[in-house]
Amino acid sequence: MVRCFAFLFALAACAQSNRPLIAIGQFTHESNSFNPAKTTLADFQLRNNAQTDVWRKNKDEVSGYLEGADQYGFDVYPTVLANATPKGPVTEEALTKITSQMIARLKAAPRKLDGLLLALHGAMVTENYPHGDVEIMKRLRAALGPAFPIVVTHDFHANVSPEMEKLTTALITYKEVPHIDQKDRGLQAARIMAGIAAGRVKPVQAIVKPPMIYNIVFQYTKVEPLLPIVAETKRLERNPKILACSVSGGYQYADVPFVGPTVIVVTDNDPDLARREAQRLSDMLWATRDRLVLKLPEPAEAVRQAIASDKAPVVLVEMGDNIGGGSSGDATFMLSELVKQKASGWVVVLADPGAAQAAARAGIGQPFDMPVGGKADRLHGQPVRIRGVVKSLHDGKFLEPEVRHGGQTYYDQGLTAVIEAEGSTRDLSNLLMLTTRRQVPFSLHQLISCGIYPQRQKILVVKAAIAYKAAYEPIAGRIIDVDTGGTTAVNPKRFTFRRARRPLFGLE
Repeated sequence: MVRCFAFLFALAACAQSNRPLIAIGQFTHESNSFNPAKTTLADFQLRNNAQTDVWRKNKDEVSGYLEGADQYGFDVYPTVLANATPKGPVTEEALTKITSQMIARLKAAPRKLDGLLLALHGAMVTENYPHGDVEIMKRLRAALGPAFPIVVTHDFHANVSPEMEKLTTALITYKEVPHIDQKDRGLQAARIMAGIAAGRVKPVQAIVKPPMIYNIVFQYTKVEPLLPIVAETKRLERNPKILACSVSGGYQYADVPFVGPTVIVVTDNDPDLARREAQRLSDMLWATRDRLVLKLPEPAEAVRQAIASDKAPVVLVEMGDNIGGGSSGDATFMLSELVKQKASGWVVVLADPGAAQAAARAGIGQPFDMPVGGKADRLHGQPVRIRGVVKSLHDGKFLEPEVRHGGQTYYDQGLTAVIEAEGSTRDLSNLLMLTTRRQVPFSLHQLISCGIYPQRQKILVVKAAIAYKAAYEPIAGRIIDVDTGGTTAVNPKRFTFRRARRPLFGLE
């Protein structure tokens, strides 16, 4: 009740203010075309409009919008903030209801709005629209008009349609993978919006797409081949005529017409500069294609390397079950090999609510004996029988105090059970974590909060691609990317693309 009154008071203050009034909104989802499980309205987390104090504690673009309002002198009008863990395409019901709710909030503003800061992912696929973000923008434009300022932020993995050049006033994507710069991009968007509202800048932009897929294996921006290209975007932004310069790597698990990387350059009323620099950066991306060669071990070889390694912990990256890319989170390819090869000191996390509940019913210290994983579909391996003891039970809530991929602070993976599996010793335990909800491995506190200390283990399996690195790379003795099956398998040739434009380097 106190928060509601505080929100109403803030609205009343906005109505009386002389400062520009900027709406903020979010509707984000990374949709995997190859995951048969649809993303429904119930999958979306809708953040309470009254809880701006909580939003500020995150490190994402929305917290950047809010900090930017303070820095650049405008009032904020919250609309809808909705996001969901990556999965299959978004249902029409979810698309329509969330977009309609946002439009209704925009129309209910206490006074004339001067613009909208909007967080979209850029890789949303829906039941009816391959480029869901484009459809959201079309509906917003129909409601707000073609001249209304809308500055949009996108994920680095956005598959940007050229239509967004006209639908958005300015479009910015994250620069870093892992995404540790989300708040900075929100601040950048707020700065551009403040300039628009004050009449100081007139954004024009150019979007260029090289004909390629930039495999996610090579999208780590702290190393070659992307490092110098990202550095060039930062250098270009020192030019006062360039308001924003973005390179997105694209998202290869969306079978859409404009899958692949994108360059977006936003200038202050200089279309020739925007087009020239966007084309130059696109040429830089194209020139790296000779270095985009996949050569990864499969599970059996990767486990053999981990067992033989004299450096610990060894992080085995189960890339075909990348939860942040829309997979099931219950693939068993790595677990099966660890058990088969009698590895010691491993940690595996599986999203298996039934097994977690069974462990809870048994109780701490009681025997555990049942098949786990491989239950969501037929794409992520067969269930693996695990025998052991229920070591601990947890509510699954944890906090990440540092800036990590996704910018999130508070997490909740639901009822969680830790099983100490057969083959454990006093010095090296084999630990299976069973969660109720799929949880992206962006934080070591996912393990630490459940009494698992990653530095003490021999082998850590993460269901990810690159995003985990911000948390895990500092403590890893060795990292091995593994070519596993699943809806986020890194080899595009495992999938059939029907909508993607051709030819595309990386698919042919």
